Amino acid sequence: MNIVFDFGAVLFTWKPGHLLLQSFPERLPTPQDAANLAHQIFSHADWHAFDAGLLDADEVISRTARRLDLPQQRLGALVHGIGERLTPIDGTVTLLQQLHARRAAAQGVTGLYYLSNMPISYARCLEQRHAFLQCFDGGIFSGDVKLIKPAPDIYHMLQSRYALDPANTLFVDDLKHNVETARALGWHGIVFESAAQLQSEMALLGL
Repeated sequence: MNIVFDFGAVLFTWKPGHLLLQSFPERLPTPQDAANLAHQIFSHADWHAFDAGLLDADEVISRTARRLDLPQQRLGALVHGIGERLTPIDGTVTLLQQLHARRAAAQGVTGLYYLSNMPISYARCLEQRHAFLQCFDGGIFSGDVKLIKPAPDIYHMLQSRYALDPANTLFVDDLKHNVETARALGWHGIVFESAAQLQSEMALLGL
């Protein structure tokens, strides 16, 4: 089976509220305040356009600072530094490496791919910093193709580019709506919670 991984909160830590608490402590007295601000920033159309490579970092910083009345210099330092602050999740990386070894031995894994909403600058940073990404046979970052999940077109693009059989493809993502799109296209899907949970659910699929 082909296995397709999301990156943020699956292979790499993604805790936007924590990042914002570090950058704007005076504005965020509680974790809930941080979560609310994270939603206002990272779930907004401007950030989605950044993910899709339609806005550059400086433009999304300027727009977001103006919209939310945030100090532009501090917001800029946060946004420009996110790529370096995405740290690997050890359990999932270990599982990926195990799957890579099984693919090499032709033990049930036919291909390893990624499908990630990721701005271009962060994607290039991760590629340069993390050798374990060489375990993948290929993949798509949203910023490179001007599409983002859960738009079906980005799934179709991955499927077409690597000749994936939907019935023989498993998609792993931490967001339920992204997994639901994959399932609607005939893929298998698992909503990621932890490496142990993922491994357990994969075992039910014979992996």
